[in-house]
This record gives sequence, structure tokens and C-alpha cells, in this order.
Amino acid sequence: MNTLKGFITIFALTLTFAVAAFSQTPLTSLDGARIDVEGQTGKVVVLAIGASWLPLSNKQAEYTNAIAKKYAGKNVVVYFVATDSANPKSKNYASADTLRKFAITNKLTVPVLLDPDGGSTLKKFKIDQVPSFLILDKSGNVAGEQFGGISTDPKYDVTVPIGKVIDRLL
Repeated sequence: MNTLKGFITIFALTLTFAVAAFSQTPLTSLDGARIDVEGQTGKVVVLAIGASWLPLSNKQAEYTNAIAKKYAGKNVVVYFVATDSANPKSKNYASADTLRKFAITNKLTVPVLLDPDGGSTLKKFKIDQVPSFLILDKSGNVAGEQFGGISTDPKYDVTVPIGKVIDRLL
């Protein structure tokens, strides 16, 4: 009887840990540290979701830097989430070195996070296009709709509507 109770306890704990692990978005920094973007309680988190191979990535980096600068010193954390694949056999593969070069070339001032399979973040948050911006509230929940696509029209600055959402959440 004790063996059965022990087995059930171990099984329940294993299942609990597995569910917790899969419920989080598995992102890592370029140096390999695991980052829980949803677990940053008390902070608004802005995710700039893109890829190094996208033609509009330089414009997205510009917007990302502007948001980070505007909210520096406030309870706002901004990340660039690279959806480039970590699998060398993928056509969208990018190594950590490639992404470091991308960040330097585009003068990206925020941490770059790696999405290990190139699509976990897209699936988790139901993002339908890249580049996109997504905002998480202070409890780690999605705040409103994603800001998808980047306009090349200089009259449209995506940081304005993003800023309105951030200001509301602060």
C-alpha cells in the first residue's frame, strides 16, 4: 500500500512539474539563461517578436529601442524575441552569434531572447504575423491585442498605440 501511495505521489509531482514547464514560454537569453517573461510580477513586459532574416527587422529594432528608452526606469521590461530556429537544418536557422550580430547591426538596446523551436512564442500567444509586438500586464497576462506588422509609412509610429497600452497598465 505504501508503495502505491509513493508511486502516486511521485507521479503527481512529476505531472505538476511537467505542466508548469510546458505552460511557460521557454525563452533563453543569448548567454543561455532561461527567462520567464510571464513570471515578472509587478512589471509590464513588452515583447518585440521578430526574426533576424525579416526585411523589416531594422525598423522593429528602432521601435523597440524607442519603447525601451521611453519607459527606462519604470516597471517596464522590453525584450526582442527572435523566432529564428535553433535547428541548424531549418531554413530559418540563426545561431546565437548570428543574433548577436543582428543586435549589434541594428543597435538593439534590449535583451534578445531565443525561441528554441522558432515558433513556441507564436503558438503560445497566438501571434499570426511577424514582426509583432505583444504586451503582458503586471500579472503576466496578455494585455489587449498584438500589434502585428510594421508599416514603412513614416506617418504611422507603432510606438504610439503601444505606449497608450503601457501607460494604462502602469
